[in-house]
Amino acid sequence: MSVFGEVPQAPPVAVFKLTADFREDSHPQKVNLGVGAYRTDDCQPWVLPVVKKVERLIVEDGSLNHEYLPILGLPEFRAAASKVALGDDSAAIQEGRVGAVQCLGGTGALRIGADFLRRWYNGCNNTATPVYVSAPTWENHNGVFSDAGFKDIRPYHYWDAAKRGLDLTGLLDDLEKAPEHSIFVLHACAHNPTGTDPTQEEWKTISEIMKRRKLFAFFDSAYQGFASGDLDKDAWAIRFFVSEGFEVFVAQSFSKNFGLYNERVGNLTVVAKDADNLTRTLSQMEKIVRTTWSNPPSQGARIVSRTLTSPELFAEWKGNVKTMADRVLLMRSQLRSKLEALGTPGTWDHITQQIGMFSFTGLNPKQVEYMITEKHVYLMASGRINMCGLTTKNIDYIAQSIHEAVTKIQ
Repeated sequence: MSVFGEVPQAPPVAVFKLTADFREDSHPQKVNLGVGAYRTDDCQPWVLPVVKKVERLIVEDGSLNHEYLPILGLPEFRAAASKVALGDDSAAIQEGRVGAVQCLGGTGALRIGADFLRRWYNGCNNTATPVYVSAPTWENHNGVFSDAGFKDIRPYHYWDAAKRGLDLTGLLDDLEKAPEHSIFVLHACAHNPTGTDPTQEEWKTISEIMKRRKLFAFFDSAYQGFASGDLDKDAWAIRFFVSEGFEVFVAQSFSKNFGLYNERVGNLTVVAKDADNLTRTLSQMEKIVRTTWSNPPSQGARIVSRTLTSPELFAEWKGNVKTMADRVLLMRSQLRSKLEALGTPGTWDHITQQIGMFSFTGLNPKQVEYMITEKHVYLMASGRINMCGLTTKNIDYIAQSIHEAVTKIQ
């Protein structure tokens, strides 16, 4: 008998299973709209030109070596990443109450933040503190906070299926009813999976209630710049909360906006009440990192930090990011136009009202199944599609497939 004989088979991760099924499909018109990664109009991964340039600079830099980084990560990367999130003129940075932890992607940033909050937020050993995540949300949010030890993870209203937009009334009601000091995971921009964000005025209302109810804001910022093409616009909610005096965590990912998916470049920005609180907080995060991955990798962090700290490279990067964002916006506009031209039942303006990599199409599970089995168009069971998977070559086929699914399957 094996000592592992009682281990149950875990279900596959849905988005990676979808990709595996796609690869095994031999249909000539198959399309993968599942995994969240940018693709060119030729449906190929894109290495950003600025990244290629910086990689060459790193190779030619004779001063670099492979010694350990500090436990909290590359200092210049952490400072530059936090500055991108909070802005060049951030008062919090100037007051010395902003710090950061270099993490293994956005997931690592969420996990280090969650581990710290479970240990030290509003006291110690806070397993019973409610953690609220949007309904729906990125599937990993539930798993990260659960595995960190939180026992009370609750959904808050977000998506209104009937109007295919934000359920602001439900969201605000949940904020009002949440116990004081509850933790709310907020999507900074380009909400995953719906692509639906609050307006600036709606964010102000959300902020007012959270401040009054003493709720903690943990921002997940995976798409800054990628959503609208404007770094400042995509960080507006984070910066507003900080300007209102919140202590916040911001889990940043540079997978999408740098195309560094497999380098796992993440950053956890911490905005504390003062420098003393920040110092003690980072000291405990250092202990968590030490027993988690001990020391972070340098390559991806060096690419990002060199880009963000050079005015010339920074400007080039912003241009690269805008290229990606503009292509997504174009695909949104064209898909909506084609569905409306086909007379596809229902309304499709939500496609262009949503923002970022993903669109919550409104397709139901049976329609999704039809898309996959009959049309070989692979998308998540929720109806979420990756807009980057659409190209000028396949968009007519995708639009026709959606039209058939909606027309034939109720």
